Amino acid sequence: MSTCRLHPPGPRPDPALLARARALPTSILSDSMERAQGATGLHWVPGAAWPRVAGPAFTVRTRPGDNLVVHRALDLAGPGDVLVVDGGGALDRAVLGEIMARYAAARGLAALVVDGAVRDREGLGEGPVPVFARGINHLGPYKDGPGELRGTVQAGGAVVHDGDLIVGDADGVVVVPHERAAEVVAAGEERLAAEEEMFRQIAAGTLDRSWVTAALAETPAGEGSAR
Repeated sequence: MSTCRLHPPGPRPDPALLARARALPTSILSDSMERAQGATGLHWVPGAAWPRVAGPAFTVRTRPGDNLVVHRALDLAGPGDVLVVDGGGALDRAVLGEIMARYAAARGLAALVVDGAVRDREGLGEGPVPVFARGINHLGPYKDGPGELRGTVQAGGAVVHDGDLIVGDADGVVVVPHERAAEVVAAGEERLAAEEEMFRQIAAGTLDRSWVTAALAETPAGEGSAR
């Protein structure tokens, strides 16, 4: 019998804060955290035009290519949770596919994030829950363990704690530390309003672009200069 280390649940964001986070693109949230807190290399499995998703992380660490503890996580995660699976970034074997995604949806999970490979691209892309992953591989997983649930993991190079705010859209996945969630969402709302004002100015032909030339020291290129 294998082992599964269980940590106590982490905090969960206020539902009102989750609704506000869902209205913000990942690019806006990333900019609101000094452009230094995103999970890179994890992409939306293409298919349905999913809305943006936001929810608290339910963290999973599994041996690369093994999904025994991922199955256990699906039984323990609650409605609205985003399952974040640290599979070590391994791409040689998928750790979940359409069957597990459909079970996750039946359990009410908001999304699945896998730092590793998944399979059944068509079924996942058109299925009932958004999936983000590092890659696709038809080879199935082992079911031997061991693993760890609700501990600190990494996904796409970002440190993820159970209960951190996870937001995903077509650009990828952003991890917002729980203790910064309210601050970052508020900053993101201000940035989004500023961008929408820029869009209005672009449409009206009134956008001020003087900052571009002010930031550059332009010098004329002389004849015969080195190329």
